[in-house]
Amino acid sequence: MALRCGIVGLPNIGKSTLFSALSAAPAEAANYPFCTIDPNVGIVNVPDDRLYRLQALFNPKKTIPATVEFVDIAGLVKGASKGAGRGNQFLAHIRECALLIHAVRCFDNPDIIHVNNRVDPAGDIETINIELALADLDTLAKRKERAGRSLKIPQEKKAAETVLQALAKIQEFLENGKGAREADLSADEKEAVYDCHFITMKSVLYVCNLDEKGIRETALGKTTPHVEAVRAAAEDRAPVLCICGKFEAELAGIEDAEEKKQFLAELGLAESGLAALVKSAYGLLGLRTFFTAGADECRAWTIHSGDSAPRAAGVIHSDFERGFIKAEVYGCDDIFTYGSEAKIKEAGKYRVEGKEYIVKDGDVLFFKFNV
Repeated sequence: MALRCGIVGLPNIGKSTLFSALSAAPAEAANYPFCTIDPNVGIVNVPDDRLYRLQALFNPKKTIPATVEFVDIAGLVKGASKGAGRGNQFLAHIRECALLIHAVRCFDNPDIIHVNNRVDPAGDIETINIELALADLDTLAKRKERAGRSLKIPQEKKAAETVLQALAKIQEFLENGKGAREADLSADEKEAVYDCHFITMKSVLYVCNLDEKGIRETALGKTTPHVEAVRAAAEDRAPVLCICGKFEAELAGIEDAEEKKQFLAELGLAESGLAALVKSAYGLLGLRTFFTAGADECRAWTIHSGDSAPRAAGVIHSDFERGFIKAEVYGCDDIFTYGSEAKIKEAGKYRVEGKEYIVKDGDVLFFKFNV
């Protein structure tokens, strides 16, 4: 399952530095706006200690983590929805992402240019949100016109009415610079306007890009005025993470695990901000992990919360879903407790589940199928 997250924000606020740290594949980073034009794409492993504990037990030939794609999308500016600053090109890249990571500059440094010549997190967020809303209003107008024509066709009238009802709800929010995600749509209405692919319908995660002083204060449970401004401006329920892009980029360049731990400890951090970011992105989209484990391979697989065993099998191969017979199941915690599959069976924790079974996060599965 491909998970693609787009890093958005104003130009020159640290997006490319953040991306470089995430992917450990340096993007072009420079002290001027629009240094990123074509989006950089990085594949990032989902941090999951459970996979490596399984690796230690099974000693497989291969260990394959789940992955997330991060896309470094060039900075948007006021007028982007009308093409300013290569806006049309950048907005097209955003539409391809499942989740928006809205990076916001939360540090003061006169040597680093800000596109508006001031550090104003709330204003920066408003600028981006308005441009995305304006882009969606253009999409809405085109869809509304098409639905209006469908009203005249008897067999399409009912569906068109549902579309127009949903669009009316969404338009109210977009015209106020808010996201389409805030509109209270029924399941039928959401399905009716799915083909619009509204940018502001996507989930959003706010990332405060701090300097080292700011991240140290955050690690101590303190906050900064800039971070508080982001929290106040963030939409309801939208998570806010604090990261020092410069520190994370340096951390990503360290290969030795113990040295990394010491480097984190210097700032009072238990894990990297980027590990927290990947986990948050994964969780925000309602994704879950199951594992396959054996002598050949230990692997993490991504599914949606609520997926059945056949659906999970289909993530491995469509034949597994089509010919699904049963799934042999136990939890990660079971094998960590008992130490082997044989002992799990002795303890009565090894189960056989059928087509109705809903896969749980952390399940270890072995599928039986016939095609």
